[in-house]
Amino acid sequence: MSNQTISPGTLLAGRYRIAELLAEIDGARVWRAVDEVLSRPVVVDVLSAEDERTGPLFDAARRAAAANDPRFLRVLDCDIHDGTTYCVREWAGGRPLERMLGAGPLTGQQAGWLAREVAEALEHLHRAGLQHGAISPATVVVTDAGAIKVVGIATESALRSAGPGSPEDDVRALGQVLFASLTGRWPGPAPAWGLQPAPVEHGRLLSPRQVRAGVPRSLDDISDRLLGDPPRHHAAPITSAAGLSAALSGVIGSSHEPPSQLSDETVAIAQQNGSVDDAATVMVPNVTAPALEPDPVYPQQHSMNGAPRAPYEPSPDARPVRRRQAPPTENGAPTGNGGGRRRAPEEKAKGGWGGRILILLAILALLSVIAMAQFLAKSAFTDDKGSGTNTPKPSVSQPPPTQKIKIVAAKDFDPLPEGSGDEHPKDVPNTYDGDVDTTWDTMSYERRADLGGTKDGVGIYYDLGSVQDVSQVNLSLVGEDTSLEIRIPADDPATPATKPSGWKKVGGVEKVGETASVKLDPGTKTRYVLVWLTSLPEVKGGKYRGEIAEVTIQR
Repeated sequence: MSNQTISPGTLLAGRYRIAELLAEIDGARVWRAVDEVLSRPVVVDVLSAEDERTGPLFDAARRAAAANDPRFLRVLDCDIHDGTTYCVREWAGGRPLERMLGAGPLTGQQAGWLAREVAEALEHLHRAGLQHGAISPATVVVTDAGAIKVVGIATESALRSAGPGSPEDDVRALGQVLFASLTGRWPGPAPAWGLQPAPVEHGRLLSPRQVRAGVPRSLDDISDRLLGDPPRHHAAPITSAAGLSAALSGVIGSSHEPPSQLSDETVAIAQQNGSVDDAATVMVPNVTAPALEPDPVYPQQHSMNGAPRAPYEPSPDARPVRRRQAPPTENGAPTGNGGGRRRAPEEKAKGGWGGRILILLAILALLSVIAMAQFLAKSAFTDDKGSGTNTPKPSVSQPPPTQKIKIVAAKDFDPLPEGSGDEHPKDVPNTYDGDVDTTWDTMSYERRADLGGTKDGVGIYYDLGSVQDVSQVNLSLVGEDTSLEIRIPADDPATPATKPSGWKKVGGVEKVGETASVKLDPGTKTRYVLVWLTSLPEVKGGKYRGEIAEVTIQR
């Protein structure tokens, strides 16, 4: 019996009934089979006994047997029979990350949790003096129950004629997996695993947040510490699985419960993929194909129960590359120069200084009319000698004047999992510094004013220092057609809620221009006031972005 004569129905070594060809790797074949002795499904790697990889494969199988972390699929048997080398491994139902990324990137919480699980497994492996040698989207699998399994410990690299590698190689490879999970792009010079290469600038890989809007800043920093050469902002590189596990746990927590069941589709876990899987590439255009108009249907988000949720982000090819100042990349021109200053007039879709001048002229005209009315009223009650007697004025009870409340702090609000976890936090103080020329802005969103249909809103909540009466919120905005709500904590007015559902609406405006005054429900008392943007102005290129220049709150 030879490798080439094995086919479905063949009984290998009197025990393993061959069922289905899963992949080919440089002449070696990977089969789904049934262990007829134990009545269980298995995966069998098969190659000729004369293949030079036979020795390294046996050696890799022996090393893999020492790995005891349950996240690694075990090697069950390895031998030569009738001129054929075979290696038998565990089978489990699930979906390889490679195929999942073909439908779009994961959420930040999902990507961070997946990478943390693999990092912990690698930490145990490296502590035992072993390496995986081939971490990739094809060897990381999410089971039907939402758990993580890692395929091909040591044996995968042997089949690919790669050396065992080092612990640092494993960590960097996992960094590539994290980057791909966050962006839907591969951090390399060429397409790989069904993904197009990530853009570079001046020979340097862009960070995930520059590739895809909405990536949490904390995960962006970790990714750059894994792949940056060197990491930005003089950050220390992450080179160990233990260091990566600790960094990710500090962001997403230490729970091993999956943030969502990423798939209910059952497929083979042994996806070594000697060739590219067409099913994994349908969402990414071929680099040699002509450019197509964006598909109006958003990619599905991987959800808890296997059913598609509302889309989290447009496809990676449609997302803007967001950075302060940058030349155009292969994705097109930069989406803007970020927050921190007013846009130049040509950067705004509508409105601008012209509208402000008209408002100023109208105010001056109104003041002139008021002054004239006061003069005429005074003259009517005085004789031409100035000694007449004025008619007594009626006594009128005047409402108490409104007073500006001091804002002591503020924080951006874009909570996971629908949001990215943060939204330009460094620019938040610009919204209450008294300077309308400094601003905070949102990410840019594609195609739709309602934040691309990805979430209900995004905003900033302001801390007034103590629970106070609040009657009105005044805003200076950038652009036209902004819709927003004013919310306060629904339960405890002295504690900010952590989820949008924990805030109740007490006022709002629709489709306003560059100024807005929102009167709140009578009797509103709170320490925290949330400005919640629900619909954003259109900027260039069919993109939508909200921008706040100044906020004042009155009692």
